Amino acid sequence: MSGTALPARVRAYAPGGIGNMGPGLDVLGCAVTGAGDTIELEWADGKSDATLTIAEAGHPELPTHPGRHAASIAALAVLRMAPYRQARSLVMRATKGLPLAGGQGGSAASAVAGAVAMNALLGAPLDERALLDAALEAESAVAGRHADNVAPALLGGVILVRSVDPLDLVRLPYPAALRIVLVQPEQRLPTAQARAVLPDVVERVVAVRQSANVAAMVAALTSGDLDLLRRAVDDGIAEPARAPLLPGFREAKTAALEAGALGCSISGAGPTSFAFAPNDDAAAIIGAAMCAAYRTRGVAATSRVARIDEQGARWSALSS
Repeated sequence: MSGTALPARVRAYAPGGIGNMGPGLDVLGCAVTGAGDTIELEWADGKSDATLTIAEAGHPELPTHPGRHAASIAALAVLRMAPYRQARSLVMRATKGLPLAGGQGGSAASAVAGAVAMNALLGAPLDERALLDAALEAESAVAGRHADNVAPALLGGVILVRSVDPLDLVRLPYPAALRIVLVQPEQRLPTAQARAVLPDVVERVVAVRQSANVAAMVAALTSGDLDLLRRAVDDGIAEPARAPLLPGFREAKTAALEAGALGCSISGAGPTSFAFAPNDDAAAIIGAAMCAAYRTRGVAATSRVARIDEQGARWSALSS
């Protein structure tokens, strides 16, 4: 940004999303409109010790140490990777729009927003690949090294993660009419606990079926074949392992499919569940049916209807 004044204070937003879309464990994810995390970064007046202070962590349970918060880890990674450095201190304020341990990509959204905010303060010297590396560094520290939430949060849309090391991403088309129902029960399921129950070994027949369903999901999204999408959202690895940890999920999935959902599964590591719908009216019916099913197990739940967020992360300059 040669010849252009750099902002002194910025705000970056990154949307939540669905990781592990259906059978796409660690390889398919999408960004979702609506709730997301917001990070504000500004240079601290009168300081030149190149430290970062977290003034607001975004939630009482989130750390205020910059080496433990996803957003500050990513921001400091960007600062370290930038071709030049500012010898000034930073203040960070986080606003959590996504639930903790909710399966909606909260740690990834914070990491991406932190990386984007820091890059904006520096005049955007890093490209998307470098920002992904910074966000992945943060996600690895707090939730594990997988890009199915981080990549959509930054880039928007539906992303196929062909490889993490080296990073190889494929952006997929999808039908514009597709709606997403997100149902959030009053539960928490930490990512570490959800990953701990995954099997280390799966039978060949399960692996083959899973691969076929991932391929079918890609084909369905690309072609707009909603009937194929309905058949492809079938996870034989993560969902069977995690469903016992989520009272009401099985009933909610049955209700969603009976109400006309184009597939239903666990969002990310859970406990949020998601269902695809062909339009807004169908999505509202599906959401109500899923919440009613959770109540039969004594679990309160809320639903919202969203679309795939095409834009991903964005930022704006703020007045000092």
